[in-house]
Amino acid sequence: MPPVISVIGKSDSGKTTVIEKLIPVLKKRGYRIGIIKHASHGFEADQRGKDSWRHKQAGADTVMVASPGRIGMIKDIACESIDCLMEYFQDMDLVITEGFKKENKPKIEVFRSGIHNEPLCLNDNNLIAFVTDTDIDLEVPTFGLEDVEELADLIEKIYL
Repeated sequence: MPPVISVIGKSDSGKTTVIEKLIPVLKKRGYRIGIIKHASHGFEADQRGKDSWRHKQAGADTVMVASPGRIGMIKDIACESIDCLMEYFQDMDLVITEGFKKENKPKIEVFRSGIHNEPLCLNDNNLIAFVTDTDIDLEVPTFGLEDVEELADLIEKIYL
């Protein structure tokens, strides 16, 4: 299985933006990157009325849509932990998750001082890096919000 790194942070901290900037840097270095986004409030990936939506509504446990070069799958699963989901990412070099802050996986926290008062992971032994817009003294490498190349260097050195 590929290594997993969770990018975590409070709402509106910039998790998606950091991941969005990190993906092309790692791809340019030749790595296959998988992403698992945790949607704690549920989501709808299929459009109401489309054939695949109708099949799922009719009771199918798994529905896959395939087109040239791409697939999409909606599958009922018994759990939503990272370990349960990893079977779908065996062909990746690295899996980056967004969220999953309670999982026992390496974590990179994104923290913006103007949005929140304090970070989430100050006492989390799984914290491997901190991305922030403020000066904070932690026992892990700290990066600015735009230091994506340097963050990729750390990930590459440790996990790839």
